[in-house]
Amino acid sequence: MSKRSRPSSRPWTRCSRGARDPHRAPSISHVRLVNVPTSRKNQLKKTLALLAPGTQLRDGLDRILQGRTGALIVLGAGEAVTSIASGGFVINTEFSGTGLRELAKMDGAIICNKEVTTIHQAGVQLMPDPEITTTESGTRHRTAERVAKQTGCPVISVSKSMSVITIYADGQRYPLENSQEIMARANQAIQTLERYTVRLEQELSNLSALEIESAVTVRNVALTLQRLELVRRISEEIGDSVVELGDQGRMVAMQLEELVLNQPTTELVFRDYLPDSANPKVIRRAQKSLAELSPVELADPVAVARAVGLPGGADLDYTLHPCGYRLLNGVKSIPRSVAERLVERFNGLQTLMAANLEDLRSVEGIGEYRARSIRESLARMAESSLLDRFM
Repeated sequence: MSKRSRPSSRPWTRCSRGARDPHRAPSISHVRLVNVPTSRKNQLKKTLALLAPGTQLRDGLDRILQGRTGALIVLGAGEAVTSIASGGFVINTEFSGTGLRELAKMDGAIICNKEVTTIHQAGVQLMPDPEITTTESGTRHRTAERVAKQTGCPVISVSKSMSVITIYADGQRYPLENSQEIMARANQAIQTLERYTVRLEQELSNLSALEIESAVTVRNVALTLQRLELVRRISEEIGDSVVELGDQGRMVAMQLEELVLNQPTTELVFRDYLPDSANPKVIRRAQKSLAELSPVELADPVAVARAVGLPGGADLDYTLHPCGYRLLNGVKSIPRSVAERLVERFNGLQTLMAANLEDLRSVEGIGEYRARSIRESLARMAESSLLDRFM
């Protein structure tokens, strides 16, 4: 280890030590990042699925808007809701869009079960704690926000004057958009994902070539992680749009599935470069830290490297040595357990690439045929990566 190697109290992986290296990858400071929101919380996503076009609830809400009447609908009928409810009528009937429309003509809230299969009560007066803070001004919307916060149940408010449907769930306020707006945004996101996917493939190919040359730096790994995270974020955003579109989102869902099919994840990159990467908790913690970065932080390779815990930290020219998990994953003839033994036996990608057939056969689970397959596959990867890089 050179004198520039960063001292650390953490045990490094044996194949991820390093020092300053003259090879330098292109800067990523010029990359323009869009502000891609992280995925919505579970309760809101489930509620949006219940309101998707083609569902009974969406049909009822559309009927309410067309009739220019308002509504306050609680999706949950537990003790938390009944404790703040008074008056009204017990219905206990099967949910239907037409039934919801008729009941909305009455004053008061409508209470359904959380699966929206049964209407329990209608014409109910809700009295949430007035001390609960709310950002709304209208009576119906103030009540809806407070009920959602106090009970933890999703609440839907339909504005009579504005003809707007608003969902309150997970402490969030979400105005429901029409399908045309969602579809336009989803199609634009699909085009963006296509470009990101192409760029990701280029970065992965470049990383493979650098790994074979033993010239990987923190900068290279940070840039690859950045691209992987961008693809993950925009894929989740499109997935949220598919949920909102319901039966109108089938084509978008098919395009998304095609783009992300067999798409690589950050796991193998982390396994190659993080200290203690054999511990699944280390991988999960790094993935969580990467997902929590803001768009501005994600654009900064130093912030990425520090967040996930790459050796070298802020030194972007610090040399890293991969264990070889990612390239071995491309060898179809070996299971994961054999790949683990190969990494343990050869202690790094460079040693593995230099291994002869006899060396490979010394690893448990590898015979003559599998040893030749590994040698040939790694040789093809090396040739392909180097050609892609210099052509």
